[in-house]
Amino acid sequence: MREVPVIIGCLALAGWIHLALFHGRFWQLLLDRQSPEPSRWPSIDIVVPARNEATVLPETVPSLVRQQYTGSWRIVLVDDQSDDGTSAVAKQLAIDHGCGDRLSVIVPPPREPGWSGKVAAMNAGAQESHAEYILFTDADIEHPPDSLALLVARAIENNLDLTSRMVRLECGSAAERLLVPAFVFFFAMLCPFRRANDPGSPVAAAAGGVMLVKRTALDRIGGLAAIKSALIDDCSLARAIKRNGGRIELMLADDVRSLRRYPRFRDIHQMVARTAYTQLNYSMLLLAGTTLGMALLFLVPVLLLISANWISGAIGVTAWLIMALIYMPMIRFYKLPATYAFTLPLAAAIYLIATLDSARLHWLGKGGQWKGRTQSPSSP
Repeated sequence: MREVPVIIGCLALAGWIHLALFHGRFWQLLLDRQSPEPSRWPSIDIVVPARNEATVLPETVPSLVRQQYTGSWRIVLVDDQSDDGTSAVAKQLAIDHGCGDRLSVIVPPPREPGWSGKVAAMNAGAQESHAEYILFTDADIEHPPDSLALLVARAIENNLDLTSRMVRLECGSAAERLLVPAFVFFFAMLCPFRRANDPGSPVAAAAGGVMLVKRTALDRIGGLAAIKSALIDDCSLARAIKRNGGRIELMLADDVRSLRRYPRFRDIHQMVARTAYTQLNYSMLLLAGTTLGMALLFLVPVLLLISANWISGAIGVTAWLIMALIYMPMIRFYKLPATYAFTLPLAAAIYLIATLDSARLHWLGKGGQWKGRTQSPSSP
């Protein structure tokens, strides 16, 4: 029996060695890069699905209006059944900034059966577009003035059908400092950016806050109807485009940021529980495997430190050090003290609880709840 902790510890250590050396270098950050200006700037429509975003629009809409883009472009804000005056705020912003000809606000018809809420709103905006590219961006994203031009230049330089950026998330509260860098780290671990960007790899991923899509690529997959029931719309769109021969790219953006705040641990728990079980394809087998895998990788190294066996304790320390070292680039990206690199096991435990709760909510018929609406495609 004394050998059991050593064996389990060796499995955890082997897992971290594999992740560090043979998992697409997911821990090395891929940051947005400048591209040369194209010979011609294509037309762009910026589609902003917005549900109950009246409080944040005064900060984010002006950042879109101020885009320094020399090609033809406009903004289509889709009011997704808001009840907080989102449409009125957006229209007033258009008047205040003198951009009524560039910013239009539409209210889509009632959602058809089989469509998830956000995808239906995105589709309503896409139906209004005749541009060569569509930029889907969330209503809580603040863009620097050169954001659109950088995305388009990058897309043209590399002939990309989908150019996506994981924006910088808010990281001010105690909950955010513990869990936000871990969220991005886990996302990259599940979908290594380099593999997603590799045309020869089956991995596909995108970040829904910023997705620049070529119109021809969207038409090639049959439009957003191809992902109409998706709750995780970004990765679903990336998979659909890549499976149809499209080129995709996902990188981290340093100066495009989300203004969405998660001041309490409960807020982040709800955000993860909304779609975690969806990510597992509602599979009990995958849920069990995820639980065992996360416990082995993140919790076992810490538990081994209290083992009376010094060998298993040494193995646990080594695994935890490797974990902290490959987490360190993300900690630095979010400008946190280096000691936060050692908090990953605690963050993993909290995310694991949220994942299990996601399954519970699904079994109760309450999965996918967001902003007062159940996002299940079957919901009205």
